[in-house]
Amino acid sequence: MNKPRAASNITDAASLRAAREVAYDDFRKTQVVGRLTKQLTKMSDQVLAHLWSSCGLNNEASLIAVGGYGRNALFPHSDIDILILLPAEEKNALALSKQVEQFIASCWDMGLEIGSSVRNTAECMSESEQDVTVRTSLLEARFLCGNRQLFKDFVKAFEAAMDPKSFFQAKLAEQIQRHYKYQDTPYSLEPNCKESPGGLRDLQVISWVSKAAHLGNTFKDLSLAGLVTQRELTELNRNQRFLETLRANLHLLAKRRQDVLAFDLQAPLAAAMGIKEESSRLASEAIMRRYYWAAKAVNQLNDVLLQNIEALLFPQESKTTHAIGGEGNECFIERQGVLDITDPQLFQKHPEQILRTFLVFAQTANVKSLSATIFRALYNTRQKMDSKWRKDPVNRALFIEILKEPEGVSRAFQLMNRTSVLGRYLPAFRKIVGQMQHDLFHVYTVDQHILMVLRNVRRFMVVEHTHEFPFCSSLIAHFEKPWLLVIAALFHDIAKGRGGDHSELGKADMRKFAKDHGLDKADTELLVWLVAEHLNMSQVAQKQDITDPEVVQAFAKKVGDERHLTALYLLTVADVRGTSPKVWNAWKGKLLEDLYRVTLRVLGGAKPDASSELAQHQEGSRAKLRLYAIEDSAYENLWKQLDVAFFLRQDAADIAWLTRHLYNKVDSEIPVVRARLSPVGEGLQIAVYVKDQEDLFARICAYFERHGFSIWDARIHTTKHGYALDTFQISGSNLVDEGGSYRDLIQLVEYELTAALQNSDPLPSPSMGRLSRQSRTFPIQPRVHMIPDERGQYYALSLSASDRTGLLYAISRVLAKHQVSLHTARINTLGERVEDVFLLDAANLSKNPKLQILLETDLLEALGV
Repeated sequence: MNKPRAASNITDAASLRAAREVAYDDFRKTQVVGRLTKQLTKMSDQVLAHLWSSCGLNNEASLIAVGGYGRNALFPHSDIDILILLPAEEKNALALSKQVEQFIASCWDMGLEIGSSVRNTAECMSESEQDVTVRTSLLEARFLCGNRQLFKDFVKAFEAAMDPKSFFQAKLAEQIQRHYKYQDTPYSLEPNCKESPGGLRDLQVISWVSKAAHLGNTFKDLSLAGLVTQRELTELNRNQRFLETLRANLHLLAKRRQDVLAFDLQAPLAAAMGIKEESSRLASEAIMRRYYWAAKAVNQLNDVLLQNIEALLFPQESKTTHAIGGEGNECFIERQGVLDITDPQLFQKHPEQILRTFLVFAQTANVKSLSATIFRALYNTRQKMDSKWRKDPVNRALFIEILKEPEGVSRAFQLMNRTSVLGRYLPAFRKIVGQMQHDLFHVYTVDQHILMVLRNVRRFMVVEHTHEFPFCSSLIAHFEKPWLLVIAALFHDIAKGRGGDHSELGKADMRKFAKDHGLDKADTELLVWLVAEHLNMSQVAQKQDITDPEVVQAFAKKVGDERHLTALYLLTVADVRGTSPKVWNAWKGKLLEDLYRVTLRVLGGAKPDASSELAQHQEGSRAKLRLYAIEDSAYENLWKQLDVAFFLRQDAADIAWLTRHLYNKVDSEIPVVRARLSPVGEGLQIAVYVKDQEDLFARICAYFERHGFSIWDARIHTTKHGYALDTFQISGSNLVDEGGSYRDLIQLVEYELTAALQNSDPLPSPSMGRLSRQSRTFPIQPRVHMIPDERGQYYALSLSASDRTGLLYAISRVLAKHQVSLHTARINTLGERVEDVFLLDAANLSKNPKLQILLETDLLEALGV
C-alpha cells in the first residue's frame, strides 16, 4: 500500500489545513500513530522554516524545536513548542526584535499554535537551573533552521550544565507530585492518558532521565545497555504505541487538545480504534479495560526502570543493603528504601515466598516499594500462581497473616494488585480488575474502589489518623478481630459486573473464602451478612426518617446485635467515603452516626418511647438555655406552640438554639432567619420562622438555588398557631472558596433570605440547569414513586434523576402549585445522581386520587430536561 504524502508545498493556512487533513484521514484508516506524528512534525518543520526565511531571520538566530515537538512527537492538537535562540550580544539581539515579532505573528496567522520562548544561551541556562520543566523541555532540543553554530554552542553549554543525578531526583519528585494529583492510581473512571499514573508522561520520564544520564535516547538503547529485558522492551513499545494511538484519536474526536478519557468520548474512541461491543461488555468498557491493563504495565515498568537507572547513577548507595529481621525473612533485604530478594530465582524455587514478600513489605515500615528484581521475578513466576498454589495451606495462612498486620496492609494490597498477585490468589478479584462503574457516583473502577474502602477501614485502626473519624477509630479499637472488616471491604463489591444483585452473588464468594481459610462459624456468618447487607445502613440513614421509632426498630431487628451493627456502620462509612470525594459530607456522617447510636440503644434493651425521648430532649434543651440566663418561663409560650414531633425530631442542642432566637418572637410579623456554622462541622444550618404560606418551601429553595447552595437536609414544621419553623443543612463552601468567610456568609443569608420571604412577587420560573457531561453520557431515567404510610397521615415521595442546578426548586414549585404541604425532605446527592425522599402531608392527596396522578406527572416533567 502506498503511504500518503503530505502536501509538499505548504504556503498558507488553507494548504496547511489540507495537508493535515490528509494525514488525519490516513491515521483514521490505518491507526499508525508513528506515521501521523512524524508527518505532523515534518509539516510544521517545513512551514516554520519557510516563515523564518520570509521574515529575514536567516542565520541571525536559531530556531529550535523543544518539548514534544523536539522529539518528533507532535499530536493533532498539541502545542508546537519552539525556542528562538538569540545571539549573546545584546545589541545584535535587539536588532532582531522586530523580525522575531513578525515571525511569531506569522506563525499564528498560518494556523500554528505555537508555544514560544525567546532567549539567548545564558538566559536558557539560568531558566533551566531554576525550573526543571524548562530543563526538561530543552533536553529535547532539535535544530530547525538559522544559525547552526549558535545551536551547537547552546547544546554544549546545556550538556555541561546538566547534572544527571540532580535531574533524576527532581524528575522523581515531580512524578510523585503528579501521581498524587491523580490520587496515585491509574484506575479513575475518566483518567488522563498523558498525566495519570501509567500514562504517557511516565514513559517520557524514563526517556528524559536516560537521555540526561547519557544512557540512550530510545527504549532500545536501554535494552542494549542491559537496563530492560527483551520482554520489557516489547511491553514498553506496545503500550507506548497504544497510549499514543489513544491520545491521537482523542484529539481528533474532540477537535482540540484532549487527554482525558471523558465518558462521552469513550464509546466513539472504541469505534475509532475498531473495538466492537461484545455480548457481555460495551465497547467503551472494552477500550477502558485495555487502557487500565496498559497503564498498570506502564506504572510497573516505570518503577523498574527508574530503580535501575537510579542504581547506575548512585552506585555506592545502591550497594548498601540491610537485612530484614524476623523468622523466615532471611531471603529479604532492604536496598535504597525498597524491598529486595537475595536470589532472583527465589519464587521459582519457593512459590510460598510470593505472599511472604507482601507480608514482609507490610511489616517493614521504611520500605516504599518492591525492587525491580522482585517485580521481574513475580512476572516470571506468574504460571506458578495456579490452583495448587492457591490451595497451599502455607499460602492461605500467609494471606490471613497479611490481613491481620497492624500496619502496612493497604500498601501491601495496592502492590498485590499492581503485580497481579491479588487477582491470581483471588480469581473473583481478577474478574473486576479494570471493571467500569456507570452509576455516576463512583469515580474509580471496581477493584480500585474496593482497595479505597479497604484503605479507609485500615485508617480507622491507625493512630496517626484517629483525628479524621474519632468515633470510628474508637469503635474499631474495641472491636474483636478488626481484620475481619478488612476482609469484608475486600469482598463487599467483588461480584459486580456479573449481572444480578452483587450483594447476593458476593455471599457465595465470601463463604468459600471463609471456609478455605478456616474461619469459624460466627466470623463466617458475620462476613457473609456484611457482604449481603453492606448497602442497607446507608439507605436507611439517607432515605428514611430515623427519628421514627418504627424505622429504628425494624433496622435494629435486621442487625440483631451490637457486633453486627458496629461492623456494618464501620464498613458503611468506609464504603461511602471510597466512592468519590464528592459523595461524602459531614451531614451524611451525622445521619449514619445518629442511626448507629439510636439503634444501639434499642439493641441494649431500650424500647422506643416517645415520652421518654421527649423528656430527655426538653430537659437537655433547658440545661443549655440556663447557660444563657434564660428562665423556663421565658419560652413557655413558644414551646406551647410546638408539638411532640418537633421535640422528637430535633436534638437538645438544636432545640436550645432555635428557642434562644425565637422565644421573644413568637408572634413576629416579619420573617425570622437565623444561620450558624453547622454543628456537624461542615456547611451552614439555617432556621426560618415565618407565618406559613403555600409556596414557602419553594421560595426558600429559589433563594438557595440562586446563590448556588446545595441543600443536604430540610426539616419542615408547622406550629399550632400557623407559623412555619423550618431548618436546613446547606453547603456554603462554594462562596467561602471564592474568598469570603463564614461570618460574612451568615450575615448575607440572614439579610437576603429575610428580604426574599417578604417579597410577594410570583415565583420565578426554574432555570433548566444543564446536565453534567457524565449525566448526558449515562442518563438516568427519572422515577417518581409515591405511597401512603400505614397511618394515612403522610405520603412518602421518592424521586431519582440526574442532578442539575435548580432541580430541587423545580420540585418544590410543583408541590406549591398543587398545594401539597411538605413535612420533611431527605436530599441525597450521589455524585451526579439524586435520590430524594419527601414526606408529604396527606390532607389533600388522600381526598383526591386524581391529584396524585397529576402530581406524579408534573414531577416527572420537572425531573426531565
